[in-house]
Amino acid sequence: MKTFLRSALLALVVLGLAASAWAAEKTIVNGIDAEFPPYAFIDKDGKAKGFDVDSLDWIAKKMGFTVKHQPVEWAGIIPALTSGKIDCIASGMSATPERAKVVTFTNPYKTIKQVLVVKKDASLTVDQVMKGGKKVGVQRGTTEAKWFEENKGKNGLTYEVVLYDNSPLAVQDMLVGRVEASAMDDSIAGDIAKSQPVKAIGEFGMTPEVYAYAVRKDDKALLEKLNKGLELLMKDPYWEELKHKWEIEKH
Repeated sequence: MKTFLRSALLALVVLGLAASAWAAEKTIVNGIDAEFPPYAFIDKDGKAKGFDVDSLDWIAKKMGFTVKHQPVEWAGIIPALTSGKIDCIASGMSATPERAKVVTFTNPYKTIKQVLVVKKDASLTVDQVMKGGKKVGVQRGTTEAKWFEENKGKNGLTYEVVLYDNSPLAVQDMLVGRVEASAMDDSIAGDIAKSQPVKAIGEFGMTPEVYAYAVRKDDKALLEKLNKGLELLMKDPYWEELKHKWEIEKH
């Protein structure tokens, strides 16, 4: 019995040491969209900023590991994760059933809606855009892009899809008349409207989604740490400070 207890105690010590070593030595590479404010973006000085960047930095400090934020083209960000080039995605990613087939998501932290954005002085309605053959700019690799491709021609929808590397590029083309509207998450639309003469005119048919962090299927240790960290963060006063700082609740 004493031998068993000693073995059990030794096993617990080893596990504890292993966990401590993971926390002390592990540097997590977080893949982000470089043009997705207020959640993640690269500022003019080349630094990663945003709600998700600040959130993950807090979680990393609380859970005892370090994090590096790496810009990755959004259309290839999940392959970058599954191939091991990055370790997680905390960058306003919608946790969809299709994506969950290849990655594992943490608990959600934000519910979002998808809206159409037009020039501020435009009189267009959602129906006029969707059923009037208008050109709609959409970021490639997003759930919006997938929805637009799958629903074109259904129920009288006659829009034309134009794909872009990011939403700000779509908005720039909209402002010069190359497309009539752009589709994006409501949070992103609200942020862009602060600096550009645009407005959101309403939802276009997508079901609201939730944001969550993504990790590889086999990375259960990181998933556990991120979930625990998110739980602690969302109970901490800093969570409300972050939402106020990045104006998350306004969108």
